[in-house]
Amino acid sequence: VCVCVCVLYGNFVDNLRLYVKGGSGGMGLPRLGGQGGKGGDVWVVTKEAVTLKKVKDKHPQKRILAGAGVNSSVRALKGDKGEDQLIFAPPGIVVTSDDQKVLGELNGVGEKVLVARGGHGGTFHTGYLPSRGQARHIRLDLKLIADVGLVGFPNAGKSSLLTKLSHAKPHIASYPFTTLRPELGKIVYPDYRQISMADLPGLIEGAHVNKGMGHKFLKHVERTRQLVFVVDVCGFQLSPKTPFRSAFETVQLLIKELELYNEELLSKPALLVVNKMDLTDTELKLKELLGQLQDPEGFYHTLPKDMVPRHSVTFKDVLPVSAATGLGVEELKTCIRHTLEQEAAMESKELCRERLQALRVAAQPPKLRDPPVCADTLGLTRNSTS
Repeated sequence: VCVCVCVLYGNFVDNLRLYVKGGSGGMGLPRLGGQGGKGGDVWVVTKEAVTLKKVKDKHPQKRILAGAGVNSSVRALKGDKGEDQLIFAPPGIVVTSDDQKVLGELNGVGEKVLVARGGHGGTFHTGYLPSRGQARHIRLDLKLIADVGLVGFPNAGKSSLLTKLSHAKPHIASYPFTTLRPELGKIVYPDYRQISMADLPGLIEGAHVNKGMGHKFLKHVERTRQLVFVVDVCGFQLSPKTPFRSAFETVQLLIKELELYNEELLSKPALLVVNKMDLTDTELKLKELLGQLQDPEGFYHTLPKDMVPRHSVTFKDVLPVSAATGLGVEELKTCIRHTLEQEAAMESKELCRERLQALRVAAQPPKLRDPPVCADTLGLTRNSTS
């Protein structure tokens, strides 16, 4: 298992720290008033079929230096600009400096952000001396962009479910933590509509404080439009040393972990998938879970205090499925599409309302200024002394 972990994890890189430096400007030519060329810039540009692993392999020293500007000469009084350096990265990249300042978020293909500016060439105003290029460390942080994110504890059956729903082929086994890197798949409908789905590495209790895969998992949830909670109807136990959690406790723990990491995640539309319905006595367990979800606050007293979430989640739907037999999978596909389209329609309606309001405000005539107040208006006279 340890060898498998290292290999799989090593092939997936979702953050990278690089040293970038803009090129120095070129020297000016004092006797003829020549201007040195500007130093080259360093840009991060998004491109298809690129991964951070490829970026890391291309730049093993993790140093990217732009070209220097060309010195002014008798043949070319204005020196040429130094060569720019382009760092190609996958869409979904957040570029930050070492002091956590966000330099840019690149979500679409072809978007770019300047990360190191080249120095100015020497001119009369600088005594024909050039300036150095900007130098800094930057971080490229990948946050997967998917329509739907599968969230659940290890061995809940997320990978098996992704396989049934899409053409993805994640590694599947009977032990926890078989998903050690995010897996992306696409649900393709008969009318060729496609919905992207991400199977994210299994959470454990304490993920919000970076236990287990903690932040490596949770940051990817932020970019999904909808969450699909996946729980084992029979409950879950990570290891013999950890307590057993029922399906209801598992749901509340998932909510708690997301809440502690970022409360805004709970505002995303969510579905609950109750998996492994092909096992024995699952109908009774499902009925018990549905009853508890009708009034979750009424069952909080059965949970340890540190497990009780401050906010509850109202699921758009609760769907019993079996990833092993395919039970309920088609219904889940339909439900995922319906809720996404419903949410998109609501967002479109809200956007139209905001634009209409902006047009109404723009069409209103400017307000007239209030007329000046004169002494007579106030009932005063010039000769009044009292």
